[in-house]
Amino acid sequence: MNIMRKLMCSTVVAALGAGSALAQDAEPVQIGLIAPVSGIYARPGQVMKMGAELGVEDVNAAGGIECLNGAPLELVVIDSGDSVEKATNAAQRMVADYPDLVGATGSYLSSFTLAVTEVTERANLPVLTLSYSDLITERGYENVFQTSATAGGQAEIALPIIMDLAEEQTGKRPETVAVITDNTAASLSSVERMKNGLLDDVGLELVSEEVFTPPLSDATSLIQTIRARQPDLLFFLPTVISDANLILEKMQEFRVSVPTISFGIAIAEPEVLNTMDPELLDGVMSAVANWGAAGQEDLIQRLKDEYGEPWMTQNAISTYGDMWVFKAALEESCSRDREALGEALRNLDGGPSEYYPGGTISFDDMGRREGASLTIIQWQEGVPVTVFPEELAVAAPKWPTE
Repeated sequence: MNIMRKLMCSTVVAALGAGSALAQDAEPVQIGLIAPVSGIYARPGQVMKMGAELGVEDVNAAGGIECLNGAPLELVVIDSGDSVEKATNAAQRMVADYPDLVGATGSYLSSFTLAVTEVTERANLPVLTLSYSDLITERGYENVFQTSATAGGQAEIALPIIMDLAEEQTGKRPETVAVITDNTAASLSSVERMKNGLLDDVGLELVSEEVFTPPLSDATSLIQTIRARQPDLLFFLPTVISDANLILEKMQEFRVSVPTISFGIAIAEPEVLNTMDPELLDGVMSAVANWGAAGQEDLIQRLKDEYGEPWMTQNAISTYGDMWVFKAALEESCSRDREALGEALRNLDGGPSEYYPGGTISFDDMGRREGASLTIIQWQEGVPVTVFPEELAVAAPKWPTE
């Protein structure tokens, strides 16, 4: 039976009142969330937790894991901290302190996920991750599954869309581009893919590449270079909100006006509005792995009501979806065994994706979600909204004004 049909059956059981009764008698199934809930990346980690909590709540309301007597999911949160070393230590604690974990999700930054999954793979613990870096699923690991398109894949999808949009709305295709990027794994993967053919494929000449280590203390030299080179486009790839703020503020200070396209969500986190005028952000676009979209209005409203979040970033919608993926795989394996769950994930055929853009709930031999696409978001009237793909868009795209 198709997995999505099984999930629908579970919902029917819950509606009849049987699911909750069964769940009361079954031991919970533990799912880990390893994410930064302290340090400079704490906010994204906290939002990941919000999404996962909503997902657990809804899976349990739909009857839990039907084939395990309605066993409810139980979320175990492990703080990965804000460095690779801390993330590694957290992963080691996770597998040692929680032997009953059957799977986990996390770890936010790709550099953290690369370190965490070194540990979880040795423990045969299946891990779902939104992290982008191509390296994550290039190591031949059997228990690491990317729900997002890889960083290189996202760049490959996004660049032609951006170029076509520029031509449609201005009548001219951009010819030159500058890049400002931090040195985290996902950002560097995206830029490397661009330099190794993607920019040439769309007819863009790279006139400047500036790399920095987060957190950034001063963006003056970066922006002075952009002003001197006068590119048609600026691609910038920060992962820390403060870095995104500093770069855009410095652009305003030096009156550098260039259409700005980001990759990742640092430019679209709610905290950006704490220090920046929404008018400064208007028109800025970003290619991201996932975002709250058309058809998810009720879930987005719940996030607002229960947590006070003004919109649903990829960190919330992805961890929410992860709980449903775990449910589907647990229904297939009908086991609390990690190896059985890993096997179920590798062979999952969950049909069309509902909580991630494009593709299906299935994974290829590398552990990458099949057909995974992306969303392009844009700041419009003080809110970053989905403008691509068309079937998920809540607003039409507008080319950033210079």
